[in-house]
This record gives sequence, C-alpha cells and structure tokens, in this order.
Amino acid sequence: MSSYVLKNHELQKRNSQFKLKCIRFAKNKLAMTGLVVLVLLVIAILAAPLYISYDRVVTQSIANRFQLPSAQYIFGTDQFGRDLFARIMYGGQISLLAGLVTVGISFVFAIILGCLSGFFGGKVDNVIMRFCDVLMAVPGMLLSMAIVAALGQGLFKMLFALAITTIPGQSRTIRVAVMTLRSQEYVEAARTYGSATYRILIKHIIPNIVGPMVVSITMNLGSVILRIAALGFLGIGIAPPTPEWGTIISENQVSIRFHPYLGIIPGLFIMVSVMCLSFVGDGLRDALDPKMKK
Repeated sequence: MSSYVLKNHELQKRNSQFKLKCIRFAKNKLAMTGLVVLVLLVIAILAAPLYISYDRVVTQSIANRFQLPSAQYIFGTDQFGRDLFARIMYGGQISLLAGLVTVGISFVFAIILGCLSGFFGGKVDNVIMRFCDVLMAVPGMLLSMAIVAALGQGLFKMLFALAITTIPGQSRTIRVAVMTLRSQEYVEAARTYGSATYRILIKHIIPNIVGPMVVSITMNLGSVILRIAALGFLGIGIAPPTPEWGTIISENQVSIRFHPYLGIIPGLFIMVSVMCLSFVGDGLRDALDPKMKK
C-alpha cells in the first residue's frame, strides 16, 4: 500500500511539473503565436490533397503564365502557367516533412553517440568527439552540397546528407547534458545497486535530458528547412518539376525581376516557418529551464 501511495505521489508530482512548464510556455506570447501559426501551416499543407488537385501542380498552361494573384489563382501562376498556390502547398510537404525526417534520423544517432560519449568518457569520448570535430570543421551547408553532389540528386540522398551534417551538433548537446547527470546522486545510487548501464541510461539519464533534446530538435529543424531550400535553389536538392520551396524560387529566378511575387511568396513561407520554429524553440527553452530566461 505504501509503495502504491509513493508511486501515486510521484506521478502527481510529475504531472504538476508538466502543467507548470505548460503554463510557463503559454505565457510566452511569441512562442504561442509561433506555435499557432506553425500548426495552421502544417494542417493546410498536410490537407492540401483534400482541397486542391495535384494536377494543378504539374499541369502547364502557357496561356495562363504569369497570372497575378487573383480569386482563381490565389498566389498567381509561374512561367509555365502552373498554380503557384498548389505548388507551394504541396512543396511544403517536402520542405517541412523532409526536415522532420532529417532531424529524426540525426536525433537517433546523436542520442546514441552523445550518451556513449558523455556517460563513459575517456577513449570512447575522445573517439566520438574527434569524429564530430572532423564533421563540424566543414561548414554544414558546404558539407551537404559535397555529399549531395557525390551521391546525386534525390530526396533520400538529400535527407542522408542533411542528417550527417546535423548529427555532430546534437551529439555535443546531448553529451554535455549526460556528463552533467552522470555524477548525480540517483545515478550513483543506481550504480551501487548494480543496475546495468543500459538501464541507467534508459531509465535515469535519457528521461532527464528531454528538455535540451526538444529544444535542440526545434532549433535544428529551422536550420534544416533553410538548408533544404538552399539546396533546391542551387539546383542540387529536389529535382524539378517536383515542388519544393527552394526549387520553386530557383525555377522562377529569371522572372522574379519582372514578377516579384514568384520569389516573395515562397520566400515568405520559408521565413515564417523558420521564424515560428525559432519562437517555439525559445519558448520551450524558457519553459523547461527558467534560469535561461533573461
């Protein structure tokens, strides 16, 4: 009975802490605004097949080229007469979802490398961190371009290249958090009672570094979206005619001078997405660690 009461008390304590963090996050107006805008944008993008046909993304109509934004074409048409609104909505599925997949892949490897490096230290730490230093010595965008150029164009190849460049930074963030926690009393107590290393990591270490991990993922997602758009603009990302925000700007760069909306509208979507992710990341950082708030 006492064990049940203790577990119930611990559960209530965790719930109250979670509620307190949610309240702190809700008080951040910029973070809430960014979250609302981001959720609405994701819903509009994911629901695109329900209210707009994919044919409008790829069907060319020279007679309708360079139509200004109107009731028929909300964002106008491009140089091939394709509906810019349809291309941006469907292109967002690649820009946002590819960013999520990239961050997810890099996060899995980063948590493995970061936990091993931070928990064991010594030679293991030196080997892993020197490997990360080698990757971080090359600017992330330049390394992504080199990998994509070597492997060739393609969605999965681009995701692999972006994940490789994201792993080192996330690994270092997780390593620092693990090194801080491995000397805590409850970890030492678990070692004293003979708990296996994997059990200590899974039960005691990883649950307590969720905060830094969530903030790191949110911040990295914005930079990954920018890199996806940059690779598409440079012509080594998603190959046309597949829509992607950076590719859309690249396809119309010759016409942007005379038809500015072709660059302004997709550029605004990139800017708003990254800015909202930055707001949410700052809000999560302040909510999870109030001491970080200035």
